[in-house]
Amino acid sequence: MRVLLTGVGTRGDVQPVVGLAAEMRRRGHDVRLCVPPNFIDWVGGLGFAATPIGIAMRPPSGAAAQASAPTPEQIRALVAHLVRDQFDATAAAAEGCDVIVAGGAHQYAARSIAERRGIPSVVAVYAPVALPSPDHAPGGEPGGDPEANLRRWQDESRSWNERLLERLNDNRERLGLGPLSDVLGHVLGNAPWLAADPVLGPPPATPGAQVTQTGAWLLPDPTPLVPELEAFLAAGERPVYVGFGSMPVDQQTGRSVIEAVRAAGRRVVLSQGWAELARVDDAADCIAIGDVNHQALFPRVAAVVHHGGAGTATTAARAGVPQVIVPMFSDQPYWASRVRALGVGTSVACGALSAESLLAALRGALDAGVAARAAALAGAVAVDGTAVAADLIERAAA
Repeated sequence: MRVLLTGVGTRGDVQPVVGLAAEMRRRGHDVRLCVPPNFIDWVGGLGFAATPIGIAMRPPSGAAAQASAPTPEQIRALVAHLVRDQFDATAAAAEGCDVIVAGGAHQYAARSIAERRGIPSVVAVYAPVALPSPDHAPGGEPGGDPEANLRRWQDESRSWNERLLERLNDNRERLGLGPLSDVLGHVLGNAPWLAADPVLGPPPATPGAQVTQTGAWLLPDPTPLVPELEAFLAAGERPVYVGFGSMPVDQQTGRSVIEAVRAAGRRVVLSQGWAELARVDDAADCIAIGDVNHQALFPRVAAVVHHGGAGTATTAARAGVPQVIVPMFSDQPYWASRVRALGVGTSVACGALSAESLLAALRGALDAGVAARAAALAGAVAVDGTAVAADLIERAAA
């Protein structure tokens, strides 16, 4: 079987798709990938053929700080370009494929290309709050008034239509397909997948849609830790890991988190991330690192401070360590709420982040009871999400 797997966005959007690709390849299937240009070399190094889709999500070093905010006209032009590019890239990569699986909610072309080719397709989301539901508002924390939540989802659907409906229909017309009236409903379909752990992210009520929860798609990572990090870990008690991935945090945030971790009496492993956070001095209690194998590192730290991405939250939970989440946007507030609800960590609102607020949250996360619950949760996190998804793909294409 030949399968096309497509992922758009940052590392957190793309890596789950690559994890599923690895499982499909292990089963002997021919796998093609569509990923943003800045991930082409990475997936190529893993042995996958890939077609670039969209734009490089990571700007060149220093560009983020220098770039001015785009104008509304520039945003409209960019959206039009991205939609057309998705259609063109997906159509080219799907040639000869038997099924298309698209990871993430912003997959504007996958289901249309599959419709044109007459092959099965599915869109998988990585967080329950990406699914319209009375249980939550769009991207929000669980709870609230169900009727109010549904009204906000109606507003969300109208917003998607205002931004995208004309552009999707223009591209569908190029394929000889009929027009749409509901972009979000089309993108998700009536049978989306939820690629999230059922303990961390239980399925919400989804009237009108039959959701299949596969579990999180994890990419096994055999990469060893670099010798400098190994030496740092061996030189004292377990440190606290701090990293915000692709989030645009400033250097003051880096200084605040280092100050907070030191005030808690812990050493610091500082992930530089896309913001290129830096050490504030040369003290031996802090090490700055680039990309690192979280699966190898997290079981060896005392706590994980992060932005609340689905992948990072799942990996930390699987490692059995407490978490402190500083959510910024999208599904991150949801994961912060789940960590609190499960009693395996704490959170700090991004706008309230300071050395003092983070210190209080870190002390809460390092509490013995929280640490014990985090350790107990590790055994409940499913590790077979890609296998479940692969079984479904094989059945769909049979």
